[in-house]
Amino acid sequence: MSNFKMDVFNLDGKIALVTGGIYGIGFGIASALAAAGATIVYNSNTTEAVAQAEKDYEAKGIDAKGYVFDITDEEAVAAAIKQIEEEVGTIDILVNNAGIIKRIPMLEMSAADYRQVIDIDLTGQFIVSKAVIPGMITKGHGKIINICSMMSELGRETVSAYASAKGGLKMLTKNICAEFGEHNIQCNGIGPGYIATPQTAPLREEGHPFNNFIIDKTPAARWGEVEDLQGPAVFLASDASNFVNGHVLYVDGGILASIGKQP
Repeated sequence: MSNFKMDVFNLDGKIALVTGGIYGIGFGIASALAAAGATIVYNSNTTEAVAQAEKDYEAKGIDAKGYVFDITDEEAVAAAIKQIEEEVGTIDILVNNAGIIKRIPMLEMSAADYRQVIDIDLTGQFIVSKAVIPGMITKGHGKIINICSMMSELGRETVSAYASAKGGLKMLTKNICAEFGEHNIQCNGIGPGYIATPQTAPLREEGHPFNNFIIDKTPAARWGEVEDLQGPAVFLASDASNFVNGHVLYVDGGILASIGKQP
């Protein structure tokens, strides 16, 4: 008889911070963590975005608390984490989701644009992780989930900065594992494939060359849905993954396993 119990996936009593958890992938992951029992805290760098997200969470019956801070501002992040600890409690789960992409050919991209992407998509994840880890060490456990990308493994035209940042985030994931694993902190990544979100809607129109390219390239023969990321996120946030560390779980419909169909 197995000793396995399904309650290892239960997140009751856990506090989860989802950076940029205002829409899309971040909102979807936060919603799943809430369904598993976690208390949700999220952020954006504008008051308007936080207020709109609060309404969206309320509409789903989720009591989430939003904070306004810029993940690239070390002092602001430290102050916000201190405030969250005082008002809600010590963070058990951090989802480093906030990020941007600038699709600009490399020879046309300014160093300023490149630095901005690196700052938000990599340095910001370092800053927020650094701010929450001491509380996790004190508590004796913690889960950090970095939202990586297939661009942690692959290159593609126009995304030199994004791929550089996501490749760096993959290695930051491994390094947090190496440095803090002994404190019962697990740091893993989720690498989404091409996901159907409002931002990708124009690319997914029937007949669009990119839509056809992705469907042909993906063994699952479809775009991913935000819901496809929810189970993996709950797994990596829960006690079910207590011996999984430094790993990037690619949720990509099999793209990274295949060179594509023969034309």
